[in-house]
Amino acid sequence: MTDVRRVTALPVLDLRADSAELQDGLREAAHEVGFFYLAGHDVPDELAGRVLEAARRLFELPETDKDAVAMVRSPHFRGYTRLGGELTRGRVDWREQLDIGPERPPIGGPGKPDYLWLQGPNQWPAALPELPAILEEWDAALSSVARTLLRHWAASLGSPPDVFDPAFADTPATLIKIIRYPARAASPQGVGAHRDAGVLTLLLAEPGSRGLQVRRSERSHSADGWIDVPPVEGAFIVNIGELLEVATGGYLRATEHRVSLRGPAAERISVPYFFNPRLDAQIPVLSLPEELGARAGRLEDPSDPIFSVYGRNAWKSRLRAHPDVAVAHGYSAGSLR
Repeated sequence: MTDVRRVTALPVLDLRADSAELQDGLREAAHEVGFFYLAGHDVPDELAGRVLEAARRLFELPETDKDAVAMVRSPHFRGYTRLGGELTRGRVDWREQLDIGPERPPIGGPGKPDYLWLQGPNQWPAALPELPAILEEWDAALSSVARTLLRHWAASLGSPPDVFDPAFADTPATLIKIIRYPARAASPQGVGAHRDAGVLTLLLAEPGSRGLQVRRSERSHSADGWIDVPPVEGAFIVNIGELLEVATGGYLRATEHRVSLRGPAAERISVPYFFNPRLDAQIPVLSLPEELGARAGRLEDPSDPIFSVYGRNAWKSRLRAHPDVAVAHGYSAGSLR
């Protein structure tokens, strides 16, 4: 594997490290930056290769095949989104993607919280019958990595290692996106600056691709404001989401990130895995040791509230990103029940 330390300014952690060393690294990486590289995770390179190869085959399909599973057809926000079909902070993102979640029956309906519509069946391209099995295998492998990370994080913050387990019991609302960013587009916004709405993200990016950037800490005096995050073979790029920031009173940081299409023209394929709790789960707020609590603190943004119930936070994000789906299925942009 490439020596990660040679190509990035981000922290590098090894899941095989001694528990105390790993926990110290996780706590400080997520406090100082919110992003890091993870090596030693034991997810086979062969499996990662099959996921990326399936992604390439997906985007080589004729547009008619992809549009047959367009997200706008799904009340559960599952399926394919064309280039320019998604928004971040009201501006167009230039990427195409397929959104896949756990294959479960619908549970939304009248009188129930609107966010329950986020559970339901996927839409699978008929020309790629092998895709469901590949992503099921990927989900199982990355779920194991994510659960291990969360338990180490909890211990590093003075809490029982299993403190987050109940929120992820039975039906975690994981999400896999298969994404292609084009070499050229109408604007340099591959995806605009944002913070993930859930707990934890593990990113597989195609080797040699570029464009992912992480906002620098306010402690940095850089005029640029952004750190380039190149993919490294054999390592995941990891970041925390808003709910882990909520759970730690702001000690752990959900950092803004984006994909910029500026620079040399080359398309980018990436597969983020979002490890999220049950839709109705309320993430626990941890009691931090005094020395950590003194370094915590969150800046509230009334225009962008963070909800401790995961489904509400995810629903907010989906309505903003895919207003066409909301209109097609009669969802109100102001509905956050």
